[in-house]
Amino acid sequence: MYIMKAASTSTRKNKHFILDQVRLKKAQKALGTRTETETIEAALERVVTEAVRNKQAWAAHDRFVRSANKVSVQDVFGRLENR
Repeated sequence: MYIMKAASTSTRKNKHFILDQVRLKKAQKALGTRTETETIEAALERVVTEAVRNKQAWAAHDRFVRSANKVSVQDVFGRLENR
């Protein structure tokens, strides 16, 4: 179940969209939201959260790669010599 965060009224604006109703209902069911507005807000929150997670994951990956350059790797099985 998705827990909605209360948005302040100052950040909310009335918007009008033409959306695929079937897709909206599928998203509503998948997100466990009650209204179409909650569905759109939940979907937007997931997109933003995913973008933050991706940024953090890539930063961790970059740190790992940089730290791996400081480590000497020895090919004890001789499998990397001809590659």
